[in-house]
Amino acid sequence: MLHNDWHNSSYPLVPGHEVVGTIAQIGNHVTHLKVGDTVGLGWFSGSCMTCDQCMGGDHNLCPSGEQTIVGRHGGFANKVRCNAEWAALLPTGLDVKKAGPLFCGGITVFNPIVQFDVKPTDRVGVVGIGGLGHLAIQFLNKWGCEVTAFTSSDSKRDEALGMGAHQVVNSRDDGQLQQIAGSLDFILSTVNVDLNWPAFLIVLKPKGRLHT
Repeated sequence: MLHNDWHNSSYPLVPGHEVVGTIAQIGNHVTHLKVGDTVGLGWFSGSCMTCDQCMGGDHNLCPSGEQTIVGRHGGFANKVRCNAEWAALLPTGLDVKKAGPLFCGGITVFNPIVQFDVKPTDRVGVVGIGGLGHLAIQFLNKWGCEVTAFTSSDSKRDEALGMGAHQVVNSRDDGQLQQIAGSLDFILSTVNVDLNWPAFLIVLKPKGRLHT
């Protein structure tokens, strides 16, 4: 958005799509939220709620959906306006200073866990231990899965284990990959690079799935 890579930025640009704040005003028909509630807001700030996509639960695919920082100021502005259905009420006790990343990075990696019916008994691999990967590891650990973290840097081993990975595999070490061949039910790739896909496919079980 900063450099208009997606060709939809408006300047001057006030960014911020991982928003946490307190409700200052609500519309007349909003009944599930009240002024003073603490809520979170991600990339999307509105959808029509009546099209086939919205009615089917795929609100993010709404053809008239609105984005929090496209054509308007984002979360670093003093105030942000959104459709009430896209504002998520935060539970009492949640540290609001840490909640923001849940509304982009968190959703990005949690959604496939639910969408692809990952089970607590599954063995799951996470490729990358960056902004997305560190959340995926924690989610999957709490989900009950046996988590394998893939990284190209051995220096991240202790960090990954501390986040909840049960084992760490160097993705550039063919020997380590061969040791776990055919063992994973699901692999979640959190990196935007051209990977050695055949190397990762061999670690999947028959009917295993890889999500990028």
